Amino acid sequence: MVPKKSLFNSTSKEVFFQVVLHVVLFLFYSFDKNEPSIQQFKVFAFLNYALGAFIINYVLLPRLFYKKEYFKFFLSVAIVVGAIIIIEEFVLEKIYFPDTKGLRFPGIIFSLLDVMPVITILAGFKFAWDASRKQLEVEELQLSVKESELQFLKSQINPHFLFNNLNNLYSYAIEQSPKTPSIILELSSVLRYMLYDCKEKFVALEKEIEHLKNFTKLNEMQVEERGKVTFATENITPGYQIAPLILNVFVENAFKHSTASQSKDIQIDIDIKISDEGHLEFNCKNSFRPMGNTESLSKGIGLQNVRKRLQILYPDAHELIITEGDDLYSVFLRMRLKTKE
Repeated sequence: MVPKKSLFNSTSKEVFFQVVLHVVLFLFYSFDKNEPSIQQFKVFAFLNYALGAFIINYVLLPRLFYKKEYFKFFLSVAIVVGAIIIIEEFVLEKIYFPDTKGLRFPGIIFSLLDVMPVITILAGFKFAWDASRKQLEVEELQLSVKESELQFLKSQINPHFLFNNLNNLYSYAIEQSPKTPSIILELSSVLRYMLYDCKEKFVALEKEIEHLKNFTKLNEMQVEERGKVTFATENITPGYQIAPLILNVFVENAFKHSTASQSKDIQIDIDIKISDEGHLEFNCKNSFRPMGNTESLSKGIGLQNVRKRLQILYPDAHELIITEGDDLYSVFLRMRLKTKE
């Protein structure tokens, strides 16, 4: 639904445009180098044209043409044009030129050549205006759909993450592990960011990386003594923005891959840096042992979602390469970062 204020502004602009168009067209229509003054006949003749164009623009176009009733539309236009010709030839010319033009009818072809240029211009500009407004509405609708899809894709991340980590927290609580308070704090920090701090379309890169560190530290508790996790950053300068939670899926997938298939020798390496051209380069590598369930991990809902988000938010501005070897799964993402306005 179009807001009332927006509709009012659009209507006001159209009224102003139509007034200017009619004034300019009337000046061209009534101009005669041999007769510098504006004849009264020209005024009433143009009003006759303008009335006919008004009927075509605001009655026939919306009620017939835009509803694809083309036969009725063109038939109605023919009737309106015929009425304009009759009023001009058999009323106005009889009044203003009773001894010259009013004595005879010049024929339908000549009359159409006299009437149609003005009608065509007035109706043509109205059609172009409607088409432009419709295109703007389509673009706004497409943007709204994209925003809705992004919110949907983002919302799918939180329940998935929460489910996995609540299971881990439950296990530590059952064992009365001294790490339980630390896990609760880490989980609280990560969820706070997910639920409150990343509602914007883009967030500061520093905040996103800080969140990713906490996210990695939380998941690292699943590895414990079974392997090693490294998290390195390079040349992270302020002033850049990134879509929130865009990297989470890759890190989460790395831990799933490794912990689900290996009981020892787990290796997860995460490296993030900014190149001189303002591009983010993200590398995430993890070891794994080929198993039936790891195949589904590499093609899961999370990766499908992040691919869609990248296509929407970074069209032609990102490169994603996922490589799966015998025992190494690698993700390389290069994306052009946005700068703070």
